[in-house]
Amino acid sequence: MMKTDTLDQIAYALYKAERERTEVTKFVDQYPELTVETAYNIQDKLIELKCTYEETTISGLKLGLTSKAKQQMMGVHEPSYGVLLANMELNAKQPISLKSFIHPKIEPEIAFVFRQDLGGPIVTVAQVLEATDYVAPAMEIIDSRYLNFNFTLPDVIADNSSSSRYIVSSQKYAVNEVDLVNMGCIFTQNDEIFATSTAGSVMGHPARAIAWMANKLIARGQHIRAGDIVLSGALTGSATMYAGDNFTVSFDGMEALTVQVER
Repeated sequence: MMKTDTLDQIAYALYKAERERTEVTKFVDQYPELTVETAYNIQDKLIELKCTYEETTISGLKLGLTSKAKQQMMGVHEPSYGVLLANMELNAKQPISLKSFIHPKIEPEIAFVFRQDLGGPIVTVAQVLEATDYVAPAMEIIDSRYLNFNFTLPDVIADNSSSSRYIVSSQKYAVNEVDLVNMGCIFTQNDEIFATSTAGSVMGHPARAIAWMANKLIARGQHIRAGDIVLSGALTGSATMYAGDNFTVSFDGMEALTVQVER
């Protein structure tokens, strides 16, 4: 068991790194006893710090590392989740400044917005879909606080699963209006195709990823709440962001979402 003071110190070090745009090295090197469950405790403490000092509130959750390819690339063995805050949301109509980031990357997502709680005791894919108010195209900006994006699963969980900013389209679609398995996705950078995918690339169905997270939350005495925005996991690899870039995600049957980076 790690001491509470140690968990507080790690949470504050991660908060300070984000605020000051400085990188930290993996905490498992110093604390080999750091486990996944302990890392989620640190994540909770980090979110408390952010809500207090940034005077913001929780707006939802996000999944990370949902594809086997991404897990293998990052050297982890299961997905992770993090918390979204109201002050992380960006407006797609406003150019994105890179001044507050360390090494930002952007990924295409499908956002689920919930009309009712998902409290269990066991959450299924069918229950996720039933509780969903609507889905929408989205993008997430990730920005790991670790040196060279080098981390273990407990490290990234403690760092709120690399959460940074997110953009959700104003277009809303009922879950039965789109094919959440076969729907094609094209992700472009500066009008050139960066990657293509399908909705089912996220654990076979993005709602399956959300059900996985919902059950993890329930085991920790938490749950997805009515009104929460949930980013269901990246459909492709992440693209490094540079000044002047533009990014577009296009899904079959949904209006495209485009963001512009400040020059």
